[in-house]
Amino acid sequence: MRNTARWAATLALTATAVCGPLTGAALAGPAAAPASLYAPSALVLTVGHGNSAAAATPLRAVTLTCAPTASGTHPAAALACAELRGAGGDFDGLTARDDTMCTKEYDPVVVTVDGVWQGKRVSYERTFGNECVKNSYGISVFAF
Repeated sequence: MRNTARWAATLALTATAVCGPLTGAALAGPAAAPASLYAPSALVLTVGHGNSAAAATPLRAVTLTCAPTASGTHPAAALACAELRGAGGDFDGLTARDDTMCTKEYDPVVVTVDGVWQGKRVSYERTFGNECVKNSYGISVFAF
């Protein structure tokens, strides 16, 4: 009988410890519940002609959301998210493909990225020699 009481007390304490926080969140309503189990990853990517973002003529902007699922106006959102995950969110980690041949024509293209990657603020700018060179970096992140 003593073991039954001990097991009942242990079970009650465990249930209170596990379920207690859940009932508080349920009573507080949906505003208190977290929106997602994933850290946010939402980016705005822009491209323009010029040597820097400040001097560039904007051409296009796309959105890219990677958590919890890939979405946005980026033409290849799922592929771009997978590529960024593979690079650990490091845009400088995206390297040029070996199978692309570009001219040496200098017509600078600047790409900017602003937003949040896995919960951390991101601000990135890079100038490429021309559109072909920009498109050769990575597979799809900058191809928009």
